[in-house]
Amino acid sequence: MNVLSDPTKRRWLAWGALVIVFLLVNLHRLSTAVLSERLTTDFETTAAQLGTLHASFFLIYAAIQIPTGVLADRLGPRYVGSIGALVLSAGAVGFALSGSYLAAFGSRALIGLGSGVIFVSILRFCANWYRADEFATMTGLTGSVAGLGAILATTPLAVTVGLFGWRETMLGLAAVGFVAAGAVYVLARQSPADAGLEPIEGVPEQPSVTLEEIGGHLRTLARDLDQWLLSIVFFAGNGAMLTLVGMWGVPYIVVVYDVNVTTASYFTLLASIGVLFGPTAIGWLSDRQGQRLLPMTIGIGLFAVALAAVPILGRPPLAVVAVSYLACGFLFGAAMLSLSVVKERYPAGASGVATATVNTAGFIGGTILPTVMGMALDAYQTGETVGGTVAYTEFGYRIAFGILAGTVAVGFLCSCWLLVRDRREGTSPPNQAVSSSD
Repeated sequence: MNVLSDPTKRRWLAWGALVIVFLLVNLHRLSTAVLSERLTTDFETTAAQLGTLHASFFLIYAAIQIPTGVLADRLGPRYVGSIGALVLSAGAVGFALSGSYLAAFGSRALIGLGSGVIFVSILRFCANWYRADEFATMTGLTGSVAGLGAILATTPLAVTVGLFGWRETMLGLAAVGFVAAGAVYVLARQSPADAGLEPIEGVPEQPSVTLEEIGGHLRTLARDLDQWLLSIVFFAGNGAMLTLVGMWGVPYIVVVYDVNVTTASYFTLLASIGVLFGPTAIGWLSDRQGQRLLPMTIGIGLFAVALAAVPILGRPPLAVVAVSYLACGFLFGAAMLSLSVVKERYPAGASGVATATVNTAGFIGGTILPTVMGMALDAYQTGETVGGTVAYTEFGYRIAFGILAGTVAVGFLCSCWLLVRDRREGTSPPNQAVSSSD
């Protein structure tokens, strides 16, 4: 039996092809922090405009999550994932060739359109090819690939852009994306049976679902308080992480500590290293302990504490900033448990729309928070530039990071509410497939 005919080996090849695309997704969505100086110069943007350009990716990304869940449940990852890779790569070409702010905005939105289908496709693939007690680990491992993409989007991207230029770098990423699209189409299938392979022991049969059934699941999700609480948790955790690493983490250090962009990117690199290890470690621990809500609540609470260093201290020692960024990245894995929680509370045929619903909230967070922080910072401009970056007062950054920390604190309160509800009621939503052990 070769690697293509052995389902337990074939799944890793297919997952690998999908996560190469997801790696590119994270490079694109977090590249704005490193590119901020060049984008500000080329397109003559304010902080709010730059935040909006960054957020254009997340705006369309968030909007298509639920449709993506429907498509993933109906068509599977082969078609959804490969087409998404083609679209995001075409958007990268357009972004590289943009001559105006409007063209760059539209192209980045196109990147978001293609990127938006990838993560949910991977989760649907994992639900079809891995056991239930492997799902949080696989979700965390996929999140760790996001961490690798975030690492590449910091210092390595800054160095590459310095050597070749930002437009040429975007064209290179587009070329890789077109190749990865072909790999997904060749390797990924809806299930082992769809690939003509034997079933994998312990992996539940994934029934085909009708549009009417999907509509019923969506109506149940809309009425489910737990879903709304989980969505707020992921709004806070994912939105804060994307804003820190992808937008304002680098400019804060450049302006407040008067260092260059490459040096500042080392600190967001630490956050990305945290993402590389945190989701897998926390997901693995959750699977091993058979608990979801307790580690999620503890992790989100610590996440809020780590973010609070800047608003409380204003200009803490750089060592404190480094620890804060690293901790935020690692603890992001706690927010990702919200996806496992919602997946386990709905039938197998609804895993795509259930995870997509919560994932939508996470990228609404990635859309709103960068712009809100940019608006707060614009109120505290100094009229100067530092290292090519528009300068804001230290107090402005304290306000902006206070918004971020406060948002995660709200997520923590929602997680506490979920934990209390779960322990008091000892019951599950109507369509729960796997009961919680928290």
